[in-house]
Amino acid sequence: MSRTPCVVGINLGHDGGAALITDTVMVAIGEERLNRTRYSPGWEASLLYCLRAASLTLADVDLVAISGIGLTPPTRTETGLAHLGIARERIVPVDHHLSHAYTAYCLSPYEEATVLVVDGGGNNNDTETFYAANPRGIERLGGNPSTRPRAGGIGATYEAMTNWLGWHEQEAGKTMALASYGDPGLYLAPLFDVVDAQVHGRLTRTHAPGIAEFAERTGFDFGPYDSHGGHELGKNAAAYVQAESERALCALAEQTITQTGLRNLCFAGGVALNCVAADKIRRLDAVTGYFAPPAASDRGQALGCALYAWHRLTGDLPRRPLSSDCFGRDYTSEEIEQALRRDPRSGLVERRRTRFTWRRESDIARTTAQMIADGKIIGWFQGGSELGPRALGARSILADPRTRDSADALNHRIKHREPFRPFAPAVLADHSNTWFDLDEPSPFMLLAPPVRPDHADKIAGAVHVDGTARVQTVDPAVAPAYGALIGYFHEITGVPVVLNTSYNDREPIVETPAHALATFQACDLDAACLGDYLVERA
Repeated sequence: MSRTPCVVGINLGHDGGAALITDTVMVAIGEERLNRTRYSPGWEASLLYCLRAASLTLADVDLVAISGIGLTPPTRTETGLAHLGIARERIVPVDHHLSHAYTAYCLSPYEEATVLVVDGGGNNNDTETFYAANPRGIERLGGNPSTRPRAGGIGATYEAMTNWLGWHEQEAGKTMALASYGDPGLYLAPLFDVVDAQVHGRLTRTHAPGIAEFAERTGFDFGPYDSHGGHELGKNAAAYVQAESERALCALAEQTITQTGLRNLCFAGGVALNCVAADKIRRLDAVTGYFAPPAASDRGQALGCALYAWHRLTGDLPRRPLSSDCFGRDYTSEEIEQALRRDPRSGLVERRRTRFTWRRESDIARTTAQMIADGKIIGWFQGGSELGPRALGARSILADPRTRDSADALNHRIKHREPFRPFAPAVLADHSNTWFDLDEPSPFMLLAPPVRPDHADKIAGAVHVDGTARVQTVDPAVAPAYGALIGYFHEITGVPVVLNTSYNDREPIVETPAHALATFQACDLDAACLGDYLVERA
């Protein structure tokens, strides 16, 4: 063993990636951020990224933990690691749901907790599992029956409806947004039964054919296939699957807590990204404390594997309570300038070449706040990138939340998203309860509380049609530049909130300065802030 333990986690499924942990380093990234292909499998570029970020080599790695999807965890020979010279005894497979559980518990603030994992499917037909966790270990206590088809799970059902509406199953957030426009009460039969912490869903097939068969069996009309939110019945169908999922998840959370006796709840798996359902779960009387990791979906699998590997290697269950989702590496001023000078060594690939000027600012946060207050839409690139699917002020596009016009301009000019999808507000943590019905931090944008009615018209661009908002609370002590920017915007406008979305346009979120500059040129951003550098169109 090396003097300082070093472990690596790898996800072999969709949303592939790698993570690396030592005593002092915890770095992780998804493969899509590097190869620029959404939901990409793969881990090679991610592993190299992590090793370079930690200034280590493969020879320094003591243990590699791997996970994937399918009936069983991947075998050592299926990893593809042998050609790198990694001996079989240095490779350990991890159950998919157990990896999620490690991410949920090890990054949480709780000593003891119930861990609930809900996703589209892991190994052994797992779709819902639960665990009791404390510093001695994470013990699986139950889950869905292995004989029940995967189609009967909450996540698989939600994915099936998402497919029926015309989207990739990884785009369930679109269904969640559309649900606010529909009436769930038109369909009277339940989608799920939850008995003794086990979920029994009504679907017998996955994906869109499962919805078609269910509709034929029940006589329910969900509108035409592939409606993309353009049909009233499709909106009602989205509302139905959302309402039924919320009902099932709340029942499941209560029943698992009854079985474990532990009232702190850690929630992971892709379904934990459903911030509307999460806001209802955390308000349950049975729940004392609530936590979900920002990379709750398979984007966090590699990190969960690395946490498992650390436990396996050292015997110590790692406890690393999370304050930030920035698991990527920092980029130096020299690296940023290299991209700005169009040096090919920066990796710059210009999809559209645009004339621009750039300069270094003494206070980039103040300059940016004024530009946003003046109606500009700004790309914001600071520090290490987020691991999860939501931009949290490291790789963000920022705009003025005060009018709906800002949100419309952001969508029409840059994001090109469905018009029913909202943008998120980022609020200074000290002001969050004044502006939102939120009595706890929400640093990872995983809750959707109601906006206070007396403030809703002041941030019209951030309020969803149902009066909620997917809030991120920003602590300046954790994110100094981002917190300073919102603070300056508050001084200028009286509003301690900015409109935030991810720094991309129908592509993975940008990772490098070269990615950020290429996207700035390819879309209609007014300016981009890369570290201390302000980039504007010539």
